[in-house]
Amino acid sequence: MLLEQFRSFYFDNYHDDMESLIEHFAVFGGLKIEVDSSMSISELIHIHILNDYEHINDKIKTITANDPINIRLLRALAVGDRRIFSAFNRAGLNNGNGGSALNFLKKGGIIEIEESREINTKKAFPGSKLKREEARHRISHKVLFNHPFIRFWFYFVVPHSKEIKEGDFNNFFDSFNQKQNQFTSLVFEELSELLLNYHLRDAGILNSGSYWDMNIEIDILTKTDDGQTYVGECKWTNHIINKKELNKLNEKCEKLGIEPTQIVLFSKRGYSKELESMQGKELSLYNSEDFKALLKNGKN
Repeated sequence: MLLEQFRSFYFDNYHDDMESLIEHFAVFGGLKIEVDSSMSISELIHIHILNDYEHINDKIKTITANDPINIRLLRALAVGDRRIFSAFNRAGLNNGNGGSALNFLKKGGIIEIEESREINTKKAFPGSKLKREEARHRISHKVLFNHPFIRFWFYFVVPHSKEIKEGDFNNFFDSFNQKQNQFTSLVFEELSELLLNYHLRDAGILNSGSYWDMNIEIDILTKTDDGQTYVGECKWTNHIINKKELNKLNEKCEKLGIEPTQIVLFSKRGYSKELESMQGKELSLYNSEDFKALLKNGKN
């Protein structure tokens, strides 16, 4: 679904610069509007979202059944770590009302569940003595928004809805300008996984997605039918990536007992010369312009 949305957004709006395309898609993806790429993203938000707040808000009320619990959960999922249990806590919900809201939003096509691949220590090592934090730890699935714009709405618009209704956009734009890169990172991570899997399409992908447990998070962990393992990290920042990020990822792999076939890094702004010199069979580097590959096989 995300790939088709990304392709449609490109062909509807013709952003030649991939960095700009990704930034705009993170905000407007799924909104089904034509975006004038000659205008700044702030201007476009002002015109298409803030000035049209009441109309869009009515649509949001419809898809959420205007239920405060659904809205609180979506807000918590948009700004948190995407883990279901932590979102329940952030939203002040329990397994009962939170679970019902989660099912409603899933059935409505607003979100989808990304299942954890963490090993259940209690089941894997029955009868073994666990540390207190391990015994209390609950494996939690995560949530992804099916449409980038819906996440944007609950991430940035909902917290400032009262001011926006009154025509005061100052705090909204302060927040957006401070957190835009942080917000865009998740969509960049999702697109990065699609790009990696596109290049591995002939290998036969066994499973793919992010990996997380009590202590470690990895943006992308992809395994293929022939026993190959690809580990990826995604950085949507205004700084080039250096060898330190590679070392961090290697440390994570060592802790998990993973020997990756290849480490894959995705960067908004490129890499240090040292890292570029290391690129080869065991290390692959991608930047924003490489995402043009995802536009192949789309409509003309």
